[in-house]
Amino acid sequence: MQWVADGFDVLGMKYDAVIIGSGPNGLAAAICLAREKLSVLVLEAGETIGGGVRSAELTLPGFTHDICSAIHPMAVASPFFQTLPLDKYGLEFIDPPVSLAHPLDDGTSVLLKRAAAETAEAFGADKDNYLNLAAPFIKDWDKLAPEILAPLHFPQHPVLMARFGLAAFRSARGFADRYFENGSTRAMFAGCAAHSQLSLEHLPSAAIGFVLMLTAHTAGWRFPLGGAQRLSEALAKYFLSLGGEIETGRRVKSIDDLPRSKAVLFDLTPRQIVKIAGHRLSARYKRRLDGFKYGSGVFKMDFALSEPIPWIAKDCALAATVHLGGSFDEIAASEERVANGEIPERPFVLLAQNSLFDNTRAPAGKHTAWAYCHVPNGSSVDMSGQIESQIERFAPGFRYCILAKSTMSPSDLEIHNANYIGGDIGGGANILSQLFTRPTASFNPYKMPADGLYICSSSTPPGGGVHGMCGFHAARTVLKNEFGSRVE
Repeated sequence: MQWVADGFDVLGMKYDAVIIGSGPNGLAAAICLAREKLSVLVLEAGETIGGGVRSAELTLPGFTHDICSAIHPMAVASPFFQTLPLDKYGLEFIDPPVSLAHPLDDGTSVLLKRAAAETAEAFGADKDNYLNLAAPFIKDWDKLAPEILAPLHFPQHPVLMARFGLAAFRSARGFADRYFENGSTRAMFAGCAAHSQLSLEHLPSAAIGFVLMLTAHTAGWRFPLGGAQRLSEALAKYFLSLGGEIETGRRVKSIDDLPRSKAVLFDLTPRQIVKIAGHRLSARYKRRLDGFKYGSGVFKMDFALSEPIPWIAKDCALAATVHLGGSFDEIAASEERVANGEIPERPFVLLAQNSLFDNTRAPAGKHTAWAYCHVPNGSSVDMSGQIESQIERFAPGFRYCILAKSTMSPSDLEIHNANYIGGDIGGGANILSQLFTRPTASFNPYKMPADGLYICSSSTPPGGGVHGMCGFHAARTVLKNEFGSRVE
């Protein structure tokens, strides 16, 4: 696809802003700026746009796999993306009947459904606790989402945020011990909290897990028809319609090689920023960026299948997302080992089976599966056997369905997307010290202490996830600092 339009030059300043990286945050920032009639150029090192939101035929011809992100509840929930007419640019989200299935060793499964009341029916003694806990936040989700998907600020709804903090700002284990008794409820929550890529004994693993559960009841755990790439393409097409430009295959090695502009935004992590623009930064700020902590890595597999996964718990086929890890304690043990730099023997596995609901992903009668587990950052251990064993544990005969498979180690993922340092797909560890103060402790985390330089990646608040809010907030900072007259 041809993305590049003709540029222009005003008083030697070719663009108002140049953005390095075309992931969802880079494109969100680009759209936000272009909507204000600014001239914006996006530069992408890869031959295709999208960063981690891309798709490709990784196993066999005709089988479409998502390179990193496969399920996008936060894209649907994103306050910024909700303002964009992406449906007019080819984006259609699929909403599976069930957001999440979590199979157990007794042959049953626990399901996370759109209706909280229907979900809670399977929680046994935890039913009332869950409904009393979740209902107020579901009701006020439109107020809560913009508050939690933002940098540190005085909230517009302080009472709501205080209630959320009191309920959820704790470790996943502390949260489960406080609210849940039923083993299946605790297991489901552990799987959601493990998306934090943290030990479940640490803050803020509970808040991340609880937010994901709330999105199931508000936005649904949806995904784009045709692959994650469709989301990136819709964002890019809308940006181009606003007069923006995108150039692919353009790897930036030095900020000095960029066209002149008033602002440069980096949809990159601190390590790359230092390499590209370190000579423009103070020694003190570079040291702070060098101290930025990256999170655990992931080992990912994609499968081309002859038939659907043969789950023992048949209702797993109702969900596009399946969490494999057994009980709360087993998942917690797996994530604790990773946090300690060790390889888990029975890793927690996140699995997506998009082709059950999207027949564009594979030839007729065939299917795809996407799965990954957490590993220590930069690990070189092949986890394909452990991942397959976990799937086989809950779906005996799975291995006989495999037509072809592909693996991606942390280093492979970093080759596909340079932001995935050591296989960290979240743009940095979600530890408490980096929750609101990433990449450094600052009242304005998006602005670097150098003229016209900004960070818009998931290494800024509110962190990882396909929601574009890092890019949105960074762009608003640029508008205020560099183009004050354009900000309402």
